[in-house]
Amino acid sequence: MATLEQLINTLWKADSSELKERLLNILVQKSYIKGDFTLVSGKKSTFYIDGKRTSLDSEGGAIISVLFFRLLKKNINAVGGLITGVCPLASGVSQIGYLLGKNISALYVRKEPKKYGTSKWVEGPLMNGMNVAVLEDVVTTGGSSVKAIEKIKEAGCKVEQVLAIVDRNEGGREAFKKLNLEYNFLFDINEIIEGAKNKK
Repeated sequence: MATLEQLINTLWKADSSELKERLLNILVQKSYIKGDFTLVSGKKSTFYIDGKRTSLDSEGGAIISVLFFRLLKKNINAVGGLITGVCPLASGVSQIGYLLGKNISALYVRKEPKKYGTSKWVEGPLMNGMNVAVLEDVVTTGGSSVKAIEKIKEAGCKVEQVLAIVDRNEGGREAFKKLNLEYNFLFDINEIIEGAKNKK
């Protein structure tokens, strides 16, 4: 049986294009759903990308964590965003960082503050002045990320970039540009649609 170190090295040393090809296949097989849907933005769609079906898959989550880690700016020391989609993403990147010798805290922003205890909006080992990358599974208009960005800034941190698995081409890029934030995504929605057409 392979050791933990061997498994980590196998994943970490894999070329990003190779990892993305495998991840695209997982997204198409597990996350792309046809039907009539209302998105969180209120828009209607004939398909839905359920990112959690991939980020909570053991292989999918590991690949996303590695690819996101590779995209992080060097000064990032915390990752997070709005619950619930961000939870496996932030935890995965944080843990990959630890295994590779970099301390990156995970955090998540509640949709409303706790009604007991500390009544916090932001959960996690957050410290004033941290440089944060906001993570998303699927970006449509960017509204969820913008809300998370606002609360993270209110907590005394600086948001440096936004990373997403899939961008739906429906305004997210423009929203982040207005905030002067660096934005990267692993897949354009058209890549997912094309991949679904070729699904076996």
